[in-house]
Amino acid sequence: MNEILKRINEVKHIVVISHVNPDTDSIGSASAFYTHLLRLHKKVSFVCVTKEINQKFAFLPWFEKIRNTFPSSADLAISFDCANKKRIGLEIDCDLINIDHHKSNTKYGDINLVDANSISTTKILYDFFKLNNIVINKKMATALYAGLLDDSDGFLDDRVDGTVFAVIKELIECGADYKTSNKFVKKWISLGAFRLKAIMYKNMKLMCNAKVAVFCIDDNDIKSSGAMIQDCEGALKESLYLPTVKVAFLLKINSDFSIKGSLRSNSLVDVSRIASSFGGGGHNDRAGFNIKAGSVAQEVKEKILKLICKEI
Repeated sequence: MNEILKRINEVKHIVVISHVNPDTDSIGSASAFYTHLLRLHKKVSFVCVTKEINQKFAFLPWFEKIRNTFPSSADLAISFDCANKKRIGLEIDCDLINIDHHKSNTKYGDINLVDANSISTTKILYDFFKLNNIVINKKMATALYAGLLDDSDGFLDDRVDGTVFAVIKELIECGADYKTSNKFVKKWISLGAFRLKAIMYKNMKLMCNAKVAVFCIDDNDIKSSGAMIQDCEGALKESLYLPTVKVAFLLKINSDFSIKGSLRSNSLVDVSRIASSFGGGGHNDRAGFNIKAGSVAQEVKEKILKLICKEI
């Protein structure tokens, strides 16, 4: 942490980065740190390479400042919630600080602050601020709360304990807009996402004695519904509430025949190990991977099912 503080003091222009197809934890972390850097009177840029970011995050501070190109004048970048450089989605020429909580993190930064035991990257930042006597204002509190809310699955995650609720209590006392966060993170849905859910639910298959929910979609499903790829997350997670389902996975077949895989579990099955078999990674209960064009979706599905069935 001292190295991070020292490096920040030495530079003039800092870029905070959210990962490709960002989630609340990544944008929330970057948002909170953006606020902190502004108070230090630093020049700050907020970057996410994804051009169409889900509007459900628009309530977060500084959302309107996000750009998808990296400024050439930057002399320090800080990535948030990115397990590897590929998740950043662009080349970084300046020094890079890597702040993350994925156990699959490759420690790619010049400075790395990685805690795989932390429930979220926003929780790592909360600890960073507290240990360094950095006051958490309303904007920071809202961003940190939102990230914790999302990565804890609305505080239903097995890792949620009294410590997490103590942090939440303090963030609310610091002014976190928890009502707006709850509404947008847990309830807000676009019309496209609503329509995509219907498509996914209709085509869902239950396998392995109904313990595994399988979803397969392609670009036509995304286009016909008017949804975004990130909108697949809702149905995928909700399928885990079916009485018998232990694991859910999605194969998204792209127009170039590459495949994006997403896996979710009830924590009893470590899906990060399964994702690693395809060059991906993540957490015990949520992970993903990408496969270049050339693989057959049916073969990939059968291999995943085989790996899952060994675990349940």
